[in-house]
Amino acid sequence: MAGFYRSKSFWWSFALTLLFFFSAFLSLHFEIAEYSYAVFLGAPIALAISAILIPSDSKGKAIGVALGSVVFFAVLLLLHWEGIVCILMALPIVAGAFFVGMLLGWMIKDITKNRKKNSSKLQVVLWPYLAMMAAIPIESALSMPEPLPNAVSTELVLPYSATEVYDAIKSVDTLIATKPFLMQLNLPVPQKCILEKEEVGGLRTCYFEGGTITERITALEPGRLLKMDVISYQLTGRKWLGFKEAIYIFEPIGDHTSKITRTTTYTSVLRPVAYWRPWEELGIQQEHEYVFDNLKRDLARLHPDRSTGAVATPQP
Repeated sequence: MAGFYRSKSFWWSFALTLLFFFSAFLSLHFEIAEYSYAVFLGAPIALAISAILIPSDSKGKAIGVALGSVVFFAVLLLLHWEGIVCILMALPIVAGAFFVGMLLGWMIKDITKNRKKNSSKLQVVLWPYLAMMAAIPIESALSMPEPLPNAVSTELVLPYSATEVYDAIKSVDTLIATKPFLMQLNLPVPQKCILEKEEVGGLRTCYFEGGTITERITALEPGRLLKMDVISYQLTGRKWLGFKEAIYIFEPIGDHTSKITRTTTYTSVLRPVAYWRPWEELGIQQEHEYVFDNLKRDLARLHPDRSTGAVATPQP
């Protein structure tokens, strides 16, 4: 492994990795590409095919791809182009697509091994790269279906009346709770939510470390229902999510016990849906849990004679 930096195959694969990944990312940055198949699957598959087909030693190529990937993701983090959460979420699908590309590269190499070797390294690199760059605008030009809304709900049973819970959650001056692991990795952390007017049509603004979400009340029954449409949101690096609705339902269970259900409705342009949806739901559930942990703290402070012992329950 020593002296790998002297290998031409290392430098070829290192440069290839930066070329493919930065081309795909800049296509997203300048809104040429969709957050979809051409970027998350096409780019790593095309890179792997090119790396396999370059006629050089495998060890140097592997080190070059690995180091090029590290440099690429490090640049995204250092320049604040992406957060660590987004990178960690993307890594499994990128790695899986790269493995598929390796298999395709080996198949192509085996099929063409007996043909006359008259292709230069540049030609071997060029056709997968051109295929990737062609797929990006083609995918964007296609009529993609509108993303369907998805709802994520979390329930919590508390030893307080529905009215007490409603009064504690409708407007929150300061949110303080233990951060779930995604928030520790830079998922936006809510700081406070301010209710301007407690009436239908009133605005409620939630402030995050990375921006704001503004909601308009569409249905209000104190102690029973707080339903809001999201009318604007500005969260750093969340262009692929569209927040639609936030609902709190308060249900009395006994004289001093109630259940609160928080539901967030959102849309997402991330594809493949089957891969990204569990990550999206996990992030929203952790935001719910953070808000509920703060709610338990506030209620315990307001009613020191009672203890919560409550547990948030995500709903499918």
